[in-house]
Amino acid sequence: MLASITGALATMCTLYAMKLKPDPTMMCNGMLAGLVAITAPCAFVDSWAAALIGAVAGVLVVLSVFFWENRGIDDPVGAISVHGVNGLWGVISVGLFANGKYGAGWNGVVRDEFVKKYGSDGVRGLFFGDASQLWAQLFDAAILVFFGFLMAYAWFKISNLITPIRVSKETEITGLDGPEMAHWAIPISPSPAGINGR
Repeated sequence: MLASITGALATMCTLYAMKLKPDPTMMCNGMLAGLVAITAPCAFVDSWAAALIGAVAGVLVVLSVFFWENRGIDDPVGAISVHGVNGLWGVISVGLFANGKYGAGWNGVVRDEFVKKYGSDGVRGLFFGDASQLWAQLFDAAILVFFGFLMAYAWFKISNLITPIRVSKETEITGLDGPEMAHWAIPISPSPAGINGR
């Protein structure tokens, strides 16, 4: 909850800082980005860290949406930014903000120096004394990017052979609601000849 509200507020502030209006759809993406980012670290961080993670996600989603858009990537709802970029931020944030209160003895790993220093060897991030957790999370993020890109690329190539993914440029500009559904979603849209045989 904390990450979602700070995500939405940070998105609004970022839009204002960029001299833009607080677009409700972008603020919803900020809220979702906060929720995505807190998913990985939710059991390992304090409330202040959850709020901070959400706020960073709210800024990241705006910057990321414009980054991909400026490179011509077709992502009309900002899914890459919400789920991809902020999913990675969430994974990395475990390595920064995990407070060590949870996860003691996971995978049979108990480091005596951490037990002596903190009383237990829980999942602990960089800001709480364990840089090795950050390295593990960075490695995990790199594997996710590599595997995700490779699998998506392979699947879309195979899928495109079965049924082409792209429509014609004209259909793309006009909109898919007419050709796909035989009805225009926005009544003021121009109705090109050929839809439903008309």
